Amino acid sequence: METTIKPTLLFVHGAWHVPDSYGKLTSALRTAGFEVHLPRLLSMNESRPPNADLADDSDLIRSYATSLIEAGRDVIVLMHSYGGQVGTNSLYGLSKKARSAKGLSGGITHLIYMAGSASADGKSMTYLVEVFGHMDKMPIAFGFDENQSCVPNYPKEGLVGEPYADQLDPEEFKAYIATFVRSNGKCMYLPLQNTPAWRDDVKLLYIHTLGDLTLPIDYQRNMVQYMEKEGKTVQTVELESGHCPNLTATKAVVDAVVNFTSE
Repeated sequence: METTIKPTLLFVHGAWHVPDSYGKLTSALRTAGFEVHLPRLLSMNESRPPNADLADDSDLIRSYATSLIEAGRDVIVLMHSYGGQVGTNSLYGLSKKARSAKGLSGGITHLIYMAGSASADGKSMTYLVEVFGHMDKMPIAFGFDENQSCVPNYPKEGLVGEPYADQLDPEEFKAYIATFVRSNGKCMYLPLQNTPAWRDDVKLLYIHTLGDLTLPIDYQRNMVQYMEKEGKTVQTVELESGHCPNLTATKAVVDAVVNFTSE
């Protein structure tokens, strides 16, 4: 009997989230035929003061991706929010085309940013906050402790988005928020140290979230425009969602991933 190999999807999660935060989406992706890997980022280990940052998260994700690739897997990477900064910082040079040129099997074939940080070379996540003149909103949106651990101040209104949260079963929303942990707030200010992964020879998709207050749509479009200016082809999908389409637009995210990776 011939065995069908499921597409391998490496999910890089966002700040404040842990793997349990994405149960609704990962379940739907597995039902759609993907083998999903979702390691917990080290900066979400709840140590106080934080003892892991972007570099530690990047090392973890590169190591995890490499283990899948060296097993001969073709890997799709889905990155949410801060997970985009981690994936962008850690995955350059692992593309299937680059490895194939060396006679090696496996590699990354697709990068998908889901309201994710696709930063420019050497830039931090707060770079665009400065460009758009919104640095004064940082202490309003996020609660920084003295030890620089951080939480979203308004998880319903600012993160999930109030109109989208109100469409959910109240218990589902409550359970989602209960998964959140404090993150290392310093990570938002740390610049990319490596060549951005989106510069690799891979297919790129950006899933825009039109009602996003955490990573506003103008920021998202600016990142896509920069990648295109640098010669990359970026497919885009627009969702009527806040910053957490994994919760509020699950089917639309799955459809976007399936359509993009099956082309």
